[in-house]
Amino acid sequence: MSPTIPTRHLGKDGPFVPALGFGLMGLSAFYGKPQSDEERFKVLDRAWELEGRFWDTADMYGDSEELVGKWFAKTGKRGDIFLATKFANKISGAGKEIKMSIDSSPEYCKEACEKSLKKLGVETIDLYYCHRVDTKTPIEKTVEAMVELKKAGKIKYIGLSEVSSATLRRAEKVHHIDAVQIEYSPFAIDIEQPQVKLLEICRELGVAVVAYSPLGRGLLTGAYKSPADFEEGDFRKHAPRFSEENFPKNLQLVEGIQSLAAKKGCTAGQLTLAWLMAQGDDIIPIPGTKKVKYLEENLGAVNVDLTKAEVKEIRDLVENAEVHGTRYPETMMSSLFADTPELK
Repeated sequence: MSPTIPTRHLGKDGPFVPALGFGLMGLSAFYGKPQSDEERFKVLDRAWELEGRFWDTADMYGDSEELVGKWFAKTGKRGDIFLATKFANKISGAGKEIKMSIDSSPEYCKEACEKSLKKLGVETIDLYYCHRVDTKTPIEKTVEAMVELKKAGKIKYIGLSEVSSATLRRAEKVHHIDAVQIEYSPFAIDIEQPQVKLLEICRELGVAVVAYSPLGRGLLTGAYKSPADFEEGDFRKHAPRFSEENFPKNLQLVEGIQSLAAKKGCTAGQLTLAWLMAQGDDIIPIPGTKKVKYLEENLGAVNVDLTKAEVKEIRDLVENAEVHGTRYPETMMSSLFADTPELK
């Protein structure tokens, strides 16, 4: 029997979706060479079988949208999947030379949506995010364009990613924002901080928090011991948090979580996901993986019930840990918790 994945509301006005989503980025981009379509279909098939049917992709994730489109065409199961994708990020180069530009203009929003619909082979995207905001476009203009797409039946729900709480407030005045996607994990609790206030404002406005990189890009699973464990073409080789200097320091938090997981009788990854879900019914983590066995392990986190004392024990560990290195290379940090120009 496949496990039943519990559901959570996607914000105050949204549908019920699986409490644990599936981030598809790693299947196609940034974590080394992608596998064959056949191998990747096995992962998607297993996600469907296990009811892990909230899938998250983006137009910048290599061939991810095309892969999902092929899977829909092959299986006829489009109706079973709650599908999220994103626009605004443009990628060029690779490795240390990788460059990202951002375009959250209304014109590009509509253009990108049409391209995504075509690649996915669908008529409607369930949840459409603005992946990052640029420094030229007032957020009101971006959201107005997304509302037009919604009225045209091309998207159903509206999301933002890596915005500041002030940007979210401004966006909400144009149209309700159903979800904010943000990095949230024991390595990244920034959204809780008083100077950021993003979690607080999401809750005030009834916006779901979709947590990307909930396993700290795999570090919290305990599977990696040094940067040498990453294959060529893996984004993590160039991320400050995974540098030769910072890696061993960050393993201290991982080892603490592994110790607690051993006492609980689950894996470190499962404990981490269970702890995140215990932060509130509005938190929906979207761990990603390239392997069926890790997909099964991740989805098994829904069966890990934590007591209040265990949640606090993990919280104490997280808050007392010193995380070394930023989430992204310096050139990409300015796009996090971003503000946009005022509407004139």
